[in-house]
Amino acid sequence: MRGAHKPFPGLLAAALLVMAGVAQGAPEVPDPQAWARLTPQQQAERREALQRELASATPAERKAFQARMRERLVELSPAQRQALVGQTRERWQSLSPEERQQMAEQRRERILAMTPKERKQLLEQRREMLSKLPPEERAALREKLPAR
Repeated sequence: MRGAHKPFPGLLAAALLVMAGVAQGAPEVPDPQAWARLTPQQQAERREALQRELASATPAERKAFQARMRERLVELSPAQRQALVGQTRERWQSLSPEERQQMAEQRRERILAMTPKERKQLLEQRREMLSKLPPEERAALREKLPAR
């Protein structure tokens, strides 16, 4: 077939990679209540898996994932949020001091590994989520903050 056009192999490979990335998409946002039932070790493993998936996702997919996660938390009723907070607090208090220190250090490392832009975005996202909470919940959270 003379004159038939063959696609450029590099272009074909790039198109396949793009299609594979689109098919993969952003990871599924975990259910907050199901997440709270996981052990701290299971949460850490799932968190690492999510971070690996998000690292290979596009910026738009990461942004969509973060937006959906915020939506899921805001959609919870105040009673559901309080129950999750209580469960999380109980789990945290049941950890050994070494486990608490290790988890705090891991969190610190993740934040320090962020770019200034990512840290600023995280702060803005948290402020946005707090602004959507009822005034009573915001006041209760404010009371728990350490004095500056």
